[in-house]
Amino acid sequence: FTCLFLACEAMFTKRSKIKKAKGVEPTPFEDSVCQILYDLQVNSEKLKGNLKEVQITAAKEVDLQGDKKAVIVFVPVPQLAIFQKLIRDGLVGELEKKLSGKHVAIVAQRRIISKESRKIGARAHKQLRPRNRTLTAVHEKILEDLVFPNEIVGKRLRFKPDGSRLLKVHLLHDKSVVDRTDAFSQIYKRLTTKDVVFEFPATLA
Repeated sequence: FTCLFLACEAMFTKRSKIKKAKGVEPTPFEDSVCQILYDLQVNSEKLKGNLKEVQITAAKEVDLQGDKKAVIVFVPVPQLAIFQKLIRDGLVGELEKKLSGKHVAIVAQRRIISKESRKIGARAHKQLRPRNRTLTAVHEKILEDLVFPNEIVGKRLRFKPDGSRLLKVHLLHDKSVVDRTDAFSQIYKRLTTKDVVFEFPATLA
């Protein structure tokens, strides 16, 4: 009975770190990420205060080139500012240690509203689509989330001979992200299907 109680308690405590739609169960991988977050909440003096205030909405592991992997952690938009404080305090580094060195990206869970959805139903005709729900706006925010706490200082859109597009994003030079830009590009591609490369203005020819 004691073992069963402890198992239920452990399940309850880690499940407190994720918010899913009613009736939707976290995946085993999400459970493992939630357990790490809960352990940090209990044991990390630097992170515990803000971690008590937040939950994630999803987490998934994706393959990168060179047999590498990344973990994308999705968080509620209203809690993004708190998560960004946690990132500044070292949350990403702690997660990467616990996840065997996999690259970790924390991205807000945003919903895109398509133009077509406004044409369905009389009520929909009367509602304007918020600019922050457009495809372009959401993709721009994903870029900002990926590179945080670095800042985007410029963008250039290049058209390739085959007609495809390549977005070049300029970042402030920061040694802590120089080795992460390839992972940023691959994660962005997985989330948006768009190609992007990250550059540092000081190193541009």
